[in-house]
Amino acid sequence: MGYRSYSVENRTLSATSAGYYTKDRDDIFKQNKLRKLHDSMNPKDVLVREACDSKEHPTTVPVQVYLDVTGSMREVPHEMIKDGLPTLIGNLIQNGVKDVALMFGAIGDHECDHAPLQIGQFESGDAEMDMWLERVWLEGGGGGNNGESYLLAWYFAGNHTRTDAFDKRGEKGFIFTIGDEPCLENLPVSAVKGIMGKTAVGQGNYTREALLKKALEQNHVYHIHVNHHGDGEYALDPAWKTLLGQNVIEVDDYTTISKVISDIIMSHMKASPIKPQEPSITL
Repeated sequence: MGYRSYSVENRTLSATSAGYYTKDRDDIFKQNKLRKLHDSMNPKDVLVREACDSKEHPTTVPVQVYLDVTGSMREVPHEMIKDGLPTLIGNLIQNGVKDVALMFGAIGDHECDHAPLQIGQFESGDAEMDMWLERVWLEGGGGGNNGESYLLAWYFAGNHTRTDAFDKRGEKGFIFTIGDEPCLENLPVSAVKGIMGKTAVGQGNYTREALLKKALEQNHVYHIHVNHHGDGEYALDPAWKTLLGQNVIEVDDYTTISKVISDIIMSHMKASPIKPQEPSITL
């Protein structure tokens, strides 16, 4: 994890220089033209991603954002790198949350995609966050199997992340998955081993309920469902509410996602006698 700080002003200048507001999506996300996973985002043999405190950031707030990069969701990362990321971090900084450590991940479909899981690093600097987001491959896959592999985010968070926030202060981090499909129900051990290689955890198949329960031990877990301006084709699967209850947030306009995330984080950070409720998982 890097120890630099986020500057909205510097980021605006660098974004203009990088052409985020003028270039086509494939010119920004260069892995699209290469049609392959960036080596640094390959989870194979990754043991752990860490969010560590530092002199510059003594009380880190770890945030994991997993973007669905299947066909219907490829505009969300594009929006995130143009305006969403500075909106998200800028809102938090303005509200006194200056030690965010953000890690981008990407989710596809473990049953049919080449890169169903992509993993960056926890970062606090504007240039570093942009770098990892740019490295995401918008594979544009997915299949006709009625779901995507959002449960891979819970697997990785529950088994391959470590944070000083929890270890030193007992404070939970945040996990946000963003997508428009149901969550696949099971994760076979063969898929885990194929994705993670020698660092794969577990000997049997996982259910989404078990993976979510593990992720919840050290994180507040949310899913943001994109309705695509109310298009009925992308109606929310009721199973999401069974899994996460009020921690499922529906949006019609994907350009609002970053503000939704910052508002949720602030709702936890503000002192209140009423704490946000965690979903209850029954195995």
